[in-house]
Amino acid sequence: MKLKALIIDDEYPARQELRYILGNFPEIEVVGEAANAQEALALIQALDYSVLFLDISMPGMDGLELGAAIRELESPPYVIFVTAYNGFALKAFEVDAIDYVMKPIDEGRLRMAINKVIRATQEVAPCAEAVNGGAPAAAKPAFRIDRIPAERNGKTILVSESDIVYTFTEQDTVYLKTYDEKLLTRFTVKELEGRLDPNIFFRTHRCCVVNLRKVKEIIPLFSGTYSLVVDDRERSEVPLSRGQAKKLRKILGF
Repeated sequence: MKLKALIIDDEYPARQELRYILGNFPEIEVVGEAANAQEALALIQALDYSVLFLDISMPGMDGLELGAAIRELESPPYVIFVTAYNGFALKAFEVDAIDYVMKPIDEGRLRMAINKVIRATQEVAPCAEAVNGGAPAAAKPAFRIDRIPAERNGKTILVSESDIVYTFTEQDTVYLKTYDEKLLTRFTVKELEGRLDPNIFFRTHRCCVVNLRKVKEIIPLFSGTYSLVVDDRERSEVPLSRGQAKKLRKILGF
């Protein structure tokens, strides 16, 4: 499946050059261009883009401000900054950019950035089924039990909800994390979210659902994001996206 791309740059020659270079990447389909942030926001709201190639220096709202606005979306596209300025890399990653490519564009360096998007897309594939209209979630059972099937050493075991610390995806596979084990499941994250008790479990990120009773610390990071330290053996940190942070703050009152 091709990744739908939007090029955002106020200079027409720069947009044309990038479009030409991206023609060498069969995974990318450039389906739009924008000369400023306002045009870009209108296009992003109208079409589900996979990745944005975004310049920083633009009149009006610059690329960093646009990146911050994009983070507020429910399912934001991945952002690759493509710029002639090397002094904004840290700020770029603070708005969750997946990479930062310098002009003039080196095709090999651009390949590295695109590969990051491809890997990230593959990692969230179980989530994308529900978000992007893929296979429908499994029907809920007629009666509810607080056990989730998982695999351990080739055997199916039933894991109690109270033992689940959080769920996550890794290489297209969804896992349950207990205090001291990582157990494979055959569910998507969306399906797990539907099976787990909504009064206890909370979707923190595209591919993470956490047991709120297992959260021990809430660490503020940057730009409204947080990290949740959970009560497993490793004291793992679960990411909390900016959008979900607003919901969790209302639930917990912090």
